[in-house]
Amino acid sequence: MSVYETKIARLDGTGNPFEDVLGKVTLLVNVASKCGLTPQYSAMQKLHADLSAKGFSVLGVPCNQFMGQEPGNAQEIQEFCSTTYGIDFPLSEKVDVNGDARHALYTTLTTSPDAEGYTGDIRWNFEKFLIGRNGEVVARFGPQVEPDAPEVLAAITSALG
Repeated sequence: MSVYETKIARLDGTGNPFEDVLGKVTLLVNVASKCGLTPQYSAMQKLHADLSAKGFSVLGVPCNQFMGQEPGNAQEIQEFCSTTYGIDFPLSEKVDVNGDARHALYTTLTTSPDAEGYTGDIRWNFEKFLIGRNGEVVARFGPQVEPDAPEVLAAITSALG
C-alpha cells in the first residue's frame, strides 16, 4: 500500500501533507523540537532545498512520545521550525508513532526493516523512512543516522533515478 493514501492532516489542520509530496521521493521523519537530535533539522532543510528541483521532499511528522520532547501546539511547532531552522518543507499534525494510539501511517511504516533488519516500534525522535515516488518505503534509517549520511544520500540518489 502506498503511504500516500494515508489520511493525515497538515500541521495547520488543513488538507493532507501527502498532497504536497505526491509523486516525489520523500524523507519522512518523526520530529521533535526539544531533542538532542533536533539539530538534524538543518541537514533535513538543506536536503529539501538542494534536491527539491529533482523531485525530492522532506516531510516532518511531529511526535511527543519520547520524553515529552515535542510539547508545543501546532503554532508553536511551526514557529520554532521556521524561525530556528528556516524549515519550509511540509509538516504533518502531531501524532503518536507507537502504542495503542499509533497513527495508521506508522502502522504501515513500522513493518519496513532498516539496514540491520530491525522492524517494529519507532525507537526515538528522528527515525527516517525514505518513500519512493510510488509511495512505498524504500529504506529505513535509525534516529542517530544523520539525514545527510552517505547511506541516506545514496538511497535518495537511487530513488530519484
